[in-house]
Amino acid sequence: MHTQTGTPVTPAPGPVPPSRITTASPALCAWLPGLESLAPHTEDQLWLRDALLGPFSGDIVEYLALARATGGPVLDLGSGAGRLTVPFARHGFTVEAVDRDAPSLERLRAWADRIGPQVRGRITTTHADLARLRLRRHYRLTLLAGAMIAAIPPHARPGMLREIAAHLGADGALALDYTAHDTAGLAEHPHRTWAFQVPRFDGVTEWVVARQVFDLAAMSEQITYFIERSGKTRVRRSIATTDKWIVNQQDLLRELRAAGLRIADRRQQWLDERTHSVLLVCHPAE
Repeated sequence: MHTQTGTPVTPAPGPVPPSRITTASPALCAWLPGLESLAPHTEDQLWLRDALLGPFSGDIVEYLALARATGGPVLDLGSGAGRLTVPFARHGFTVEAVDRDAPSLERLRAWADRIGPQVRGRITTTHADLARLRLRRHYRLTLLAGAMIAAIPPHARPGMLREIAAHLGADGALALDYTAHDTAGLAEHPHRTWAFQVPRFDGVTEWVVARQVFDLAAMSEQITYFIERSGKTRVRRSIATTDKWIVNQQDLLRELRAAGLRIADRRQQWLDERTHSVLLVCHPAE
């Protein structure tokens, strides 16, 4: 059910004009849901992930602070093209990056190679589906960043959490974030649309219109990104779609406890009046 698709479109009439939609807040752009589990299928879509989940993404600061507290090695689950893995390696941490999208891992390795052998030498990549995760070593910090937990089918989530817990050191930590929705609000407003401008510094103007469709019966969510990139001589448009699961917070807390993990820290950031982003830091239960 949960696959990633990307369909380029020609410069015909584009998506809903950004001027007609309220621009997303900076907080929403920093914790943009869904992109972490979106595997880019065309070169036209790579800029969206690089721009919004790049080294300046807001969550990197918090995750780096956790890594400094726990030490390495670090396990980056759903690493994509290395937006966390490579900066962590540049900060001196040994990192294993796991992702089901082989081209993204190739881009991660190419990025690290461009920086230099010292950084590349700290990185191991593993091509694997998180729903069937099998680990080979212990880690001081495991990351499920960018709402990756919502990309895991609910039936596979307990097993994945048990596998993570079994490979955390006694003083290790699991850090994960997800988007928490008010279910009454979802029932009332199952369709949402918002727009934002992508920050760039090269004279290119980029806008994204995101449309979310929630299905409470299936506890699923689909996000479609309508992307417009305007340069000096041409305009390019594309569409990217990702499917996720709506995270039931009580179910997730029960699964964490059943896996032998306790919540040591919980932080949340409101995205709008019905939605907030939650960061959980978990340690093995004593």
